[in-house]
Amino acid sequence: MQRHLGAQLLAITVLAVVAFWIALPSTTLIRIVNPLTGQPLVERDTDYRRGLDLQGGLQVVLEADVPPGTEVDAERMQAARDIIERRVNALGTTEPVIQLAGNNRIIVELPGIEDPNRAIATFGETGLLEFIDAGLPSEAPQVGERVVTDFGEQTPVTDTANVRVYRTVFTGADLRSAEIAFDPNTNQPQIAFEFKPGEPTRRLAEFTRNNVGRIMAITLDKVVISTPVIRDEIPDGRGVIEGNFTLEEAQALVIQLRYGALPVPLKIVQVRAVGATLGEDSIQRSVRAGIIGVLSVAVFMLLYYRLPGLLANVALAIYGAMALALFKLIPVTLTLAGIAGFVLSVGMAVDANILIFERMKEELRAGRSLVAAVHIGFRRAWPSIRDSNVSTLITCAILFWFGATFGASIVKGFAVTLALGVMVSLFTAVMVTRTFLQAVMNSGLVRNRWWFGV
Repeated sequence: MQRHLGAQLLAITVLAVVAFWIALPSTTLIRIVNPLTGQPLVERDTDYRRGLDLQGGLQVVLEADVPPGTEVDAERMQAARDIIERRVNALGTTEPVIQLAGNNRIIVELPGIEDPNRAIATFGETGLLEFIDAGLPSEAPQVGERVVTDFGEQTPVTDTANVRVYRTVFTGADLRSAEIAFDPNTNQPQIAFEFKPGEPTRRLAEFTRNNVGRIMAITLDKVVISTPVIRDEIPDGRGVIEGNFTLEEAQALVIQLRYGALPVPLKIVQVRAVGATLGEDSIQRSVRAGIIGVLSVAVFMLLYYRLPGLLANVALAIYGAMALALFKLIPVTLTLAGIAGFVLSVGMAVDANILIFERMKEELRAGRSLVAAVHIGFRRAWPSIRDSNVSTLITCAILFWFGATFGASIVKGFAVTLALGVMVSLFTAVMVTRTFLQAVMNSGLVRNRWWFGV
């Protein structure tokens, strides 16, 4: 029994030390190196992730661009949301939030975004790529010129006498992959592409073989982005898109091509730059107020419950470190509502200890010994603690589902932090506090019931 208790104390101590280290604001990177090879085994960013209301950013509302009265298929909206999410993630944005709102809207939240115009252009456009037969170099359109093609025009082309219609030879659907490359001579960014094997590659080889010296212009959403000359046959389906690209433009184009066109046309109905509503000064004041509140609770626990209150305060400190460490490791995007959920879970952690200690005091007043009172107090308080925490977790699940389904991201963040806090508090109240009390009882140092508030 003593050996088992000692192992528990050692495990709690190690867990607490690691949790406190990770929770420190200065711990922004976890890096564990293999001593034999010198190569990193684990390398993880552990900085706190802050949401729109804490660090500011951009919120964009997209709406299905369909005729009035037309219903949008839910599966197509979900597919559009998934494509936008992949595009935004490729931008490297920290903890973006992309969610459906109602039947025809998608809300995109980009905390800490620096270039809103490039972000909107990347995830908002359809990315319709066409390879067109532009004829001889003297007949080819210029880069940046908008053209009419015989593929996917939303309005019929009727005046063919004054409008030239270019034949679309290939589209983005024929592409297998696209990535950034660099010209070995000029180091200019390019887009290296590969056509899908089979029919697309065969048609590309045939077209380039029969049109050497002509222009196969490349357009994105009907705008010419490159006018390369076909210099030879492309037998393997691999080539490059040349143009006066900046690295940022090339990255945005690769994202659009790689993740395809949106299955539903979308229009931007709202763009809102969100400032940090709290600000650094307000955050510091909130932290100060939180510390004062926690210290007040700790003093109350110490004065009213004495020794168990002291041990509960230690367990509460471990709880806070573990919860904050989990917020870093998962990671959880901290918003004002999320912080509120965490603070609420602190109160619930204290509540669990109060239930246990009050049961212990009842047993002591009934004449039980200290050891028996501690054992029975935990056993009889457990059903109440279990039921209250399970009901809270069920509520958190409902709030999370509501936030994910109806676009209420604030409610979703509150539910996540509250649920994590409840689960950690359940562990610290039942396991950590109980282990501490058992260690004190087994040591034989405490015999007087006064130390237990009786």
